[in-house]
Amino acid sequence: MKRGQQIHRCLIVLLAASTAAAARAQSPAAAAADIVASAPVEPPSGFLIGPDDVLSIVFWRNTDMTMQVTVRPDGNISLPLLNDVRAAGLTPVDLRARLIAESKRYFENPNVTVIVHQINSRKVFITGQIVKPGAYALTAPTTVLQLISMAGGLKDFADSRRITIVRRDGAHVVSLAFNYKDIGRNPDQNIDLRPGDTVVVP
Repeated sequence: MKRGQQIHRCLIVLLAASTAAAARAQSPAAAAADIVASAPVEPPSGFLIGPDDVLSIVFWRNTDMTMQVTVRPDGNISLPLLNDVRAAGLTPVDLRARLIAESKRYFENPNVTVIVHQINSRKVFITGQIVKPGAYALTAPTTVLQLISMAGGLKDFADSRRITIVRRDGAHVVSLAFNYKDIGRNPDQNIDLRPGDTVVVP
C-alpha cells in the first residue's frame, strides 16, 4: 500500500472515532449510563443529605433530566423542569419519593433513582496540637483515636491527657474529656464521633 493511501486510511479512522465520541457526548442516554457507571458511596446508617453532598439523579425514561448535582448551601438542588427541589434533611429514599411526586406533573409514572457519590456535609473537626488540623469527612463510623490518626497524630508538645470533644446536643454544647494516655484502661472514652464534633488538642 502506498504511503498516501495509508495516510488517507488513518485520517478516515480518526474522523470516525472523533465523530463517534462526539455523538456519545451529545447523547443523553450515554450521559445517563456514564453517571450510573461512576462509583457511588454507601451512606452510613441514618444518613441525611446535606449541603455540598454530590448526588446523581437518574430518570430512567427521561434521560434529559438525568444529571449529577451538588446540594447548594441553601439545601436545594436544581433540575430541569422541576427547578429548585429541597434535598437537605432528607434521606436518599425520601428525596426519591419527592422527585417522583413532583415529576408526575410532567411525566407519566416517572422512574427515578438517587445515587450518592460524595458525602461532604458530614464533617468533624480537629484543632490544636495536631499534625494536620482541619475538617474531615465523616463517611463511616470514626472514633476519636481514628480521627487523631487521620490527622497525622499528636505533636510532640501536645497535652494528650486533656483532649476535649466539643459537641452540640440540641441547644446545648457539651464537652467530653479524652485522655490519650489512659485509653488502655478506659477504652469507653474512645467514642464514635458525630457530625459537627470538634476535637481540641491543647
